[in-house]
Amino acid sequence: MAEQYWQLRCCDLFERISTDALQELERCSRARTFRRRAPIYLPADQGDAVFLLSSGRAKICHVTSEGKQSILSFIEPGELFGELSLFDQGARDEYAEAVEESLVVMIPADAMNRLMESQPQLALGVTKLIGLRRKRIEQRLKNLLFLSNRDRLTHLLLDLAQQYGKPSSAGPGAVALGIKLSHQELANVIGSTRESVTVVLGEMQAEKLIAIGRRQIELLDLKRLAQAVGRPEPAGASPPSVRSAAAPES
Repeated sequence: MAEQYWQLRCCDLFERISTDALQELERCSRARTFRRRAPIYLPADQGDAVFLLSSGRAKICHVTSEGKQSILSFIEPGELFGELSLFDQGARDEYAEAVEESLVVMIPADAMNRLMESQPQLALGVTKLIGLRRKRIEQRLKNLLFLSNRDRLTHLLLDLAQQYGKPSSAGPGAVALGIKLSHQELANVIGSTRESVTVVLGEMQAEKLIAIGRRQIELLDLKRLAQAVGRPEPAGASPPSVRSAAAPES
């Protein structure tokens, strides 16, 4: 079995696709390793491929005309991204960057579209993926319009706990975030500034809601954090599924 074929099979969307069809897709795809902070694709690049993250972590970003970066989502192993090229192969609006060293499989959009035409369940899965991501972007927009910096940051921390949380030695029920984000990166997710995020994190730490280490955040009281923004406490902290299509909300 080809290594790249195995990489395609690790994606939920391809689970029910026949071996012959996947091998055909594999023959026209190629894999490439990207170093940390290396761009996977850039704004204005031709959208002629869809990407599958095999290992590592990536982020999808948008840069405003003033040069300010906004992080739209994080991509985990087993996830497709750049999927809008399946419907519009014009210039891309956003860019993708490797957060850590990452192995990415690049699948030609034409080949993926041919497979979707013959496999209705794959087309439905891609449609659901796009719908989920659009819903999350719309929620982020609502948060930007109506919530304070603190509430937006609290929502983000709870989302990260649900997706990346792992047990912490800080006490019963405490959760350590298994993703390391700088204050600037947190600000880029919630549409704020690094200075504002630093102030809010300091307030939360003084209130013993969180503990902050070197780019490491522990949530000490999930219940209080959730109550502060009127949402249920996360059911439980566990490492993220390699096949999760969800990106953190903010």
